[in-house]
Amino acid sequence: MDLMPVRTRFPWLAKSTPTLKSRDFGTIFLFLAPALLVFTVFLIYPIVQSAYYSLFNWKGFGPAVDFVGANNYFRILTDKSFLRALQNGLLIVMLSLTVQLPLALGLALMVGRNLPGRIFFRTVFFLPYVFSEVITALVWQALLHPDPHYGLINAILTNLGLSAVPFLGDRATVMLAIFVALTWKYFGFHMLLYMAGLQNIPAELEEAAKIDGASGLQILRHIIIPLLGGTIRTTVFLSVLGSLQVFAIVWIMSQGGPAGASETMATYLYRFGFVRFYLGYGSAVAVVMFLICITFSLIYQKLFKEQDYLGGYNT
Repeated sequence: MDLMPVRTRFPWLAKSTPTLKSRDFGTIFLFLAPALLVFTVFLIYPIVQSAYYSLFNWKGFGPAVDFVGANNYFRILTDKSFLRALQNGLLIVMLSLTVQLPLALGLALMVGRNLPGRIFFRTVFFLPYVFSEVITALVWQALLHPDPHYGLINAILTNLGLSAVPFLGDRATVMLAIFVALTWKYFGFHMLLYMAGLQNIPAELEEAAKIDGASGLQILRHIIIPLLGGTIRTTVFLSVLGSLQVFAIVWIMSQGGPAGASETMATYLYRFGFVRFYLGYGSAVAVVMFLICITFSLIYQKLFKEQDYLGGYNT
């Protein structure tokens, strides 16, 4: 084998790489400027502004002059209502990862294969995601109405000889009821992502495994799940961030009640920032939410970036 250096064999490779000229930089900046402007105005500036107002006891009227430093943050970390809201957010995250995503994956495996009427089921399962969060909340608020004459679910329970349950008025059931609505709304989206991932798995791999005597469970565990690794990590990422920021469905269905039992960080922020007009304190809550989400995002990127680039495989 000829071990002569490549640059010696091909002298033209030894030439220095052309550098960008000032005109090239101007062209690049010209194309990036609109996106940078939108990014700065609608993302960077609001974050900086929220961080600034979080240092003041500001009601939203006039300039912010009552400087309180980090007192708003100390109040957040010692407020039982916020800690309960954080706990509820983590509860939704846990239920999403253990119930919603496995349900979406199971349905994707069924409707993405040779299931009779699979096109109909795909449409039915994905349809709730098309609805807005407001419509979803109103639908489930009506279904869970405590009066059996108005609420379908309690009407079914009473017809079965059971007592009506105030799902949204009981501290023990309100979070479960809200999670059911969230699952109904979003599992179709995750199912669609899983179906797209399944279509990228060559059918020959499963056929070869069947010829070798692998069972359906073994194929799922050793072929389908590993090859869906990138899609699964994406759905986990989206599910966690969405669960930590859930607002509209919770606010419309329960407004964080009863007695704060269904409060989330977003409803807590809205209550103090826009209902009670403690905008300085609300800005501090927004900063805390941002730090929690960005911390999770950075940890995710650190742990799984290489696997995502390699399509789910480790080297």
